[in-house]
Amino acid sequence: MIKETMFVIAVPDLKKSADFYQNVLGFNVSEIGDPGWRMYVKDNCQIMAGDCPDAISPQKLGDHSYFCYLVVESADDYYAELISKNAEITNAPEDKPWQMREFAITTIDGHRIMVGERL
Repeated sequence: MIKETMFVIAVPDLKKSADFYQNVLGFNVSEIGDPGWRMYVKDNCQIMAGDCPDAISPQKLGDHSYFCYLVVESADDYYAELISKNAEITNAPEDKPWQMREFAITTIDGHRIMVGERL
């Protein structure tokens, strides 16, 4: 049985990444006992970010730069919140045949996140 989900990402600049997740995406950021790692938490989503300045940029990974899908209560509300904070939106909310209203964002690190609401 899977009890929870936690994502692990490599970021080129941990401070810049932590600021983005906190100030744009609305996550709480905390230290976890190692100066090269931070935990980003928002509701039931946890992301461990590791400082990896020499890692391949997620933007060079193409489709593999997507690392998670956040299911939210209101895709339109979260979209409006992110737009107001100048987040890089890949596409606007759209109803999909798989019964999700979804949009995508690109983080300051180059990772992509899908955000969706069940229809």
